Amino acid sequence: MKRLIATAALALAVLTGPVQAQDAPDTSQITEMTMGPEDAPVTLIEYASFTCPHCASFHAGPFKQLKADYIEDGQLHFIYRDVYFDRFGLWASMVARCGGEEKFFGIADMIYDQQRDWTQGEPAEIAGNLRRIGKVAGLEPDTLEACLNDQDKAQALVAWYQQNAEADNVTSTPTLIINGEKHSNMAYDDLKAIIDDKLAE
Repeated sequence: MKRLIATAALALAVLTGPVQAQDAPDTSQITEMTMGPEDAPVTLIEYASFTCPHCASFHAGPFKQLKADYIEDGQLHFIYRDVYFDRFGLWASMVARCGGEEKFFGIADMIYDQQRDWTQGEPAEIAGNLRRIGKVAGLEPDTLEACLNDQDKAQALVAWYQQNAEADNVTSTPTLIINGEKHSNMAYDDLKAIIDDKLAE
């Protein structure tokens, strides 16, 4: 399980290049990626990284079950929040977000499903792998390049992640916040029991 070790300033420098001290990225335009009705009785926030193997496993298993059991029938409001351990996770997020809310979760599924493949190689190869995923998902090459080269968006995303992670005291991924209570990764049966208890309250 990966640990969060970077401060906001260090994260910005590592992921997006040097940032002037007076710069204050505008996070107000960052879109929260969600599924299910906002007024559902249970809200689950997942903090995850596209380069985290445990997160890939969560999306291959428990997340699909969550959708079938709770999200699709309106019992659960799901919120996905990025955590950036490295620039590759940030690049993946920028590709996933490039298609907007409508395409985000579909592209995210592809990125997680192919995690072992696209994360291999030098940075240029990894960027190329992500571009291929974006193109397969239907993103136009020009649109994809614009998304990947949007430095203002990159800095805003990193600042937004750091704000969220500090507010919820996130120290590893995946971290689940269920109706305000923080939980670490767990088997689906245990997750289901917590959700059922919340629904019964």
